[in-house]
Amino acid sequence: MIEFVLGESDLVGVRFAVSPLSELTLSLRVLKDPAKYPLHVPWMRRIRDVDAEVLLALSNDRGWTPDFLSPRPVTPFARIEDEFAALREISTRTMRRDFRAVLGEVPAVLRDRDRVFEALETYWRAALESHWGRMRTVLEADIAHRGREMAQRGLAAMFSGISDRITFAGPVVQVRIKGARAWRVEAAGQGLTLMPSVFARRTAVPVDPGAPPLLIYAARGAGTLWETGRARGPAVLAGVLGQVRADLLAGLGEPRSSTVIARRTGVTTSAVNQHLRALRDAGLLASQRHGRSVVYARTELGDALVSHSVEPGSDAPNPSFAWT
Repeated sequence: MIEFVLGESDLVGVRFAVSPLSELTLSLRVLKDPAKYPLHVPWMRRIRDVDAEVLLALSNDRGWTPDFLSPRPVTPFARIEDEFAALREISTRTMRRDFRAVLGEVPAVLRDRDRVFEALETYWRAALESHWGRMRTVLEADIAHRGREMAQRGLAAMFSGISDRITFAGPVVQVRIKGARAWRVEAAGQGLTLMPSVFARRTAVPVDPGAPPLLIYAARGAGTLWETGRARGPAVLAGVLGQVRADLLAGLGEPRSSTVIARRTGVTTSAVNQHLRALRDAGLLASQRHGRSVVYARTELGDALVSHSVEPGSDAPNPSFAWT
């Protein structure tokens, strides 16, 4: 059992963050054991021209990786350029300490730090950079959901909603991770950072108990990440709203940004925004800004309209399917 003991200031300091470097690191689990991540196999098969020898050596048989590859972000929405710059400032001594903590030794292929950094940066460009906008939208939507849960139902409900392996009995957050040694750490004013991931299957914490409190968890909506196509609104709903707006409403069972919707549907972002604003003004959608994106999701009224517009004998639109 891993335990984070939160003081009064830490309870106020519970925050969410998005880290592209952490997503890069967690995605190495897919390369290591693709059978455990069938959702991501189509993506993995398209990866070319990377230093697989280094990348596969960075995790152990359980998929654990050195702590320096998953640092706690200093800003809510970290930039990969800043994280790579900070990564290159890490001392060789720290790298080798973290390698030993996870791998038991420093494999020969990981002793050349420049090769390690080059392998990571090349991998980002080849495998993740072009998909980051879509991934970030999923992560931001998860954070929006958790924020609402925390505001409406409290910390305990929010934590239990993240995973059945997490419990919160103030002031202690308990995380059950099979095979991990038990430890208890006082946050002592450092707060607790929660980081959603599209590649995490369950939960993850730093290997070093002395690291700043960090909890990585599986983001909601990750199952839609590589989906193609779009939801079709019921014909009766299209008769009232028009097919485009009916499709938009049917597809927004999970929050998505206008940019991502436009990219997947082939409609211009300005046209998508116009339709989304009309649906929002009618009370069918709600919007919230997260970083540089505006994320839209159906309201209760929008959910009711979609569910009651299904023709007899047809299947209701899947509320978890959305444009991604």
